[in-house]
Amino acid sequence: MLYANQTQTLNITAGQQYQGLLERILFSTLIGMPCCLFLFINATMLFILRSKAVFRETSRYILLYNLLFSDTVLLALSQLLYILAACRIFPTYPVCGVLAMLTSLTNIISPLTLVVMCMERYVAVCYPLRHATIITVRNTAVAIIVVWAFSSLNVLIRVLLLLKFPFDQLQSLQMTDVCSDISMSLGPMSDVYNKAYTGFVFLSAAVAVTCSYVGVMVAARSASTDKASARRARNTLLLHLVQLGLTLLSTMHSSMIVSLSQILSRLIIVRIKSIFYVFIYILPRCLSSLIYGLRDQTIRPVLMYHLCCRLKLNHLSKG
Repeated sequence: MLYANQTQTLNITAGQQYQGLLERILFSTLIGMPCCLFLFINATMLFILRSKAVFRETSRYILLYNLLFSDTVLLALSQLLYILAACRIFPTYPVCGVLAMLTSLTNIISPLTLVVMCMERYVAVCYPLRHATIITVRNTAVAIIVVWAFSSLNVLIRVLLLLKFPFDQLQSLQMTDVCSDISMSLGPMSDVYNKAYTGFVFLSAAVAVTCSYVGVMVAARSASTDKASARRARNTLLLHLVQLGLTLLSTMHSSMIVSLSQILSRLIIVRIKSIFYVFIYILPRCLSSLIYGLRDQTIRPVLMYHLCCRLKLNHLSKG
């Protein structure tokens, strides 16, 4: 009787492990395919933005390149962390720290770049005669440098906070859990700082984008304003506001996961994290390519040409 119970228990455990493996494979496939697709589209967009002088010498396209670059790096790092978690690969604390800091760096660059892009659209609509003198390539480069410097300062402070953690008291630097921002929030000071910094950045960004949107709306009612240009700028700013909201959720999801983990089982938390990853991490990083790749009359024909040519080449090579 005892042997039969042990055999039944082993069969149930093996079945649960097999079901868990199938679930991980299914989730990894469903998540990996759209991620790879948009990494390909983003890479194509980055190539296009460096291929023609009109893109390299126009401020809005320079800003778009910076946004796409940070989004692409973040998407690639997020996918790498997801694969490590799905395969149950636990890196060391230094390796996870580097990956987490790079993720944090690129995650903050996106909303700050969106703010600069919104301000550029605001100047283009509200001050069209002064746009060429205010929004120059030099000023755009300075704005991008400031964005990267501000984001790097955040990473530096986080590293300094991590140095206060007593790593020497650990038995091993090998992690026992998946690598993520949550696992690298070591100590109460790191958690408080992350929440304060994230709240400050996104509150400031939301105010800046909203003010730009309101300014464009007011300017659109003026008789001297180009109605078509104002309408396009208004729609672009509205889409950027949606992007900002989704990006804000991507920084808040760690806190939500920690709260949910106290009342839900680990298996359900893993499923929720996978869903969050698709709708909060992947989706916002793909909107930039869709907004500009499909709506911008200058980029769209070039993007369609490159995508169609590559699809034809792939089809011919398979044929």
